[in-house]
Order: sequence, then structure tokens, then C-alpha cells
Amino acid sequence: MSLDPALIARAQFAFTVSFHIIFPAFTIGLSAYVATLLVMWVATGHERYQRLARFWTKIFAVSFAMGVVSGITLSYQFGTNWSRFSTVAGNIVAPLIGYEVLTAFFLESTFLGIMLFGWSRVPRWLHVFSAIAVAVGSCTSAFWILSANSWMQTPVGYEMQNGVAVPLDWLAIVFNPSFPYRLAHMVTAAYLTTSFVVLATGARYFLAERHLEEARTMLRMAVGFIAIVAPLQLIIGDQHGLNTLEHQPVKIAAMEAQWDADAPGDLVLFAWPDAAAETNRFEIAIPHGASLVLTHSWDGRFAGLKSVPPADRPPIAAPFFAFRIMVGIGLLMIAAGFVGVFLWWRGRLFSTRWYLVLAAHAWWIGFVALICGWVVTEVGRQPWLIYHVLRTVDATSPVPAHNVAASLVLYIVVYVIIFAFGLYYMNRLIVRGPAPAPAGEPPSPLVANRPLTAAMDAPSADSGPPT
Repeated sequence: MSLDPALIARAQFAFTVSFHIIFPAFTIGLSAYVATLLVMWVATGHERYQRLARFWTKIFAVSFAMGVVSGITLSYQFGTNWSRFSTVAGNIVAPLIGYEVLTAFFLESTFLGIMLFGWSRVPRWLHVFSAIAVAVGSCTSAFWILSANSWMQTPVGYEMQNGVAVPLDWLAIVFNPSFPYRLAHMVTAAYLTTSFVVLATGARYFLAERHLEEARTMLRMAVGFIAIVAPLQLIIGDQHGLNTLEHQPVKIAAMEAQWDADAPGDLVLFAWPDAAAETNRFEIAIPHGASLVLTHSWDGRFAGLKSVPPADRPPIAAPFFAFRIMVGIGLLMIAAGFVGVFLWWRGRLFSTRWYLVLAAHAWWIGFVALICGWVVTEVGRQPWLIYHVLRTVDATSPVPAHNVAASLVLYIVVYVIIFAFGLYYMNRLIVRGPAPAPAGEPPSPLVANRPLTAAMDAPSADSGPPT
């Protein structure tokens, strides 16, 4: 049986980037959470914020290291498997990736050591500033990576010279039409993903009756954040979808399994798209639903898959099902936030066992939504690597398929080992839980300047309704 080199190269990149995306997304959210905890610690003097910041900083360090290790291979694949892509787009994509290193990675590397090891060794303001700098660096990294990827989705500000893309307007390239929507959608998804990990950890501690003070804080912070940001993500996603409809209508047609454009689009809840027959099997749909969502009109029309030749259509099943999983998880997130806030308001957040049990097992849903979103974005762009500029099959290196397949097997083995050890170690840190500050470390200045009895008896700043 002969192997398709382009298909194997795509499978290799898909595996490595799907594995890698988990960790940068988690560190984007977790760095912001640690910085928030440290700011609240300095502002209020409550030591539980410091204990939580120490605890999550350890987990951040493991996730950051795994993200670096799993991401190294991606840059090598541009040269080994995608050299023709590098030739065509290198003048644009390479500088954008370089800016990510110069601005984001250097900023993170400069302050990461202080954030990890600066406890009681540097002034408190410098430690807090370092955590904020790492959080800003993480978002800056997302800025440049998403700018490069968004340009591949909606390329502007260039011209082709002898088959090579030459930049003409860097502002247009960086802030290409899909970039603002994709940046907002991705960063918000990273924050929500981390919030559900925090929510699950707090629920886990509360059910086990361990670290109760920290568990209450994590539950309140996570529930409040999810209740606000999850509905916001729905709005951002809607705007992102409208932008995609404008610039990549065939991707939307694949997401909605819409074949014809001469009738209002139905909102397909479930179907089995049949590409060969150009129809949907076992379809369950809401009439005119897709037209309302995408065009905000009952009889609105949008492009169908039949509007382009079969060779220009993406695979249908992957973006169709991944999109529904992502949206379904988004609705679950909104429900989790609203129910949690309602229980908090009624004073039953910590006594409603069924909610705590579900929350304790919900740590993974954000990661699944992230991967599904990536599948929708990347598979839905096919058969183009640079939309309407370079086809994926024309971007691969002249490398035998069996060589790429062998390296793919090695990647799978190594990544599974790394993933297993990383998860094991992070789980051990969670089992151990937040620890008090080492003996001899001075307390927060806000606490130190108050009488001891007042510091001990003062009510918690986030003590919600009694439970």
C-alpha cells in the first residue's frame, strides 16, 4: 500500500500541534490567574491568595515546560515537511514568528525565573510585576502566532513575485481581516479553559474536605469569571463566524453542511454528511435557523458547498462534528456559570453536592473545545494552506512518505511519554494541594501592619453568602 506524503505530513503536523496547543492555552490562562492572585494578595493582605499563587505557579511551570518541549518540533517541520510553504510564505510568516520570539518569549524568559523562584528573595512589588509580565508575554505570544495563522486564512498586504509572497504593508498583514476575531476568540477560550481547571480543583478539594479556605476562593473566582466570560465568548464566536462567512464562505458551508445556496439555510443539529452524494443523511435541523444565525435574516442566503468544485471543498465531517462539539461545550460552560452564580447567590454553592461532583469532573471540557476549534479552523481551510494562494499538496517537501511516517510514530511515542509524566506530576501537585508559606517568610505588609487579633478575626474579602 502506497502512502500519500502530503497526507502523512498533514497528520504529523496535526498531531503535534493538537498536542502542543493544550499547554500554551493553559499557560495563557494560568499566568493571568496567578498574576490576579498576587495582585489580590498585595491589595488585601489575605494569605490564602499567596498560598494559591504558589500552588498554581508550580503547575504553571510544568505546563510551560511541556509547551516549550512539544512546540519545538513544529518549527522544524516547516523545514523538513513543508519546505515549499517556507519558500512561498517565508518572507511573511518567518518575521511574524520571529517577532513572537523577540517580544513575547524574551519577556517571559526574563521574568519567569523571578516569578518561579522570587518568593521572599525579591521585593514583593517586583514579584507581582514579574507575574504580570509573564501573563502579558503569554498573550503577546498568542498575538503573533495568531497573526501569522490568520494571515494564512485571510492573506492581504502582499504581492506574488516569481511564486513568492512579498510583503507590501506590514500593518495590513499583522492586522489582517480575521485576526482580531481569532485573537479574541482564542484568548477568551484559554481563560475559560483555565477557569474550569480551577473550578474542578476547588470542587475536588471541597468534596474531599481539604484546603477548604482555598477551595472556597477558587470556586467563587471560577464561577464568577465563567458566568461573565462564557456568554461573552458566545458573542465573540458569533462575530467570528460572520467574519468567516465574509472571507471563507466555503468553510462555513462545511461547518453547517450546507450544500445548496438557492434556499434559506437550515440549522443542522445532527446529520451524517455524504460528500459523494452531496447530501446529508439522518438530518435533524431547524428550518431557517442557519440563515438567522449567519445572516440575521429569516430568508438569508449564504454560499453552499456546491458553489465550488469538489476539488476546492474541505473535508466535511471533521469541521461539521467538531463545530457542534465546540458549541455544545460552550453552552455547557454558560450553564455551569449561571447555575454556579445562582447557587452562590442562594448560599448553596458549597452544599450542593451534585454541582460540586459535576464541576470536579469538568476540568477537561475546555481542552476538548480548544482542539475542536482548531480542527474547524484548519480542516475547514482545506484544500488551501494559504487561502486561495497555496494549496496544501503543493506546499510539502519532496520527502518519501515512509520517512515522514517513521518520524510520526516516534513523535507519538515521545509525546505520549511526555504527556503521561506531565499529567502525573501535575496531578501529584494537585493532590498535595496549596502549602503554607515557608517558615520565616515575612507576612504581607497589610497584615503585618495590623494587630494580630484583627488580622485573624477580619472577615474574608470574598466571603459570599453563608452556607
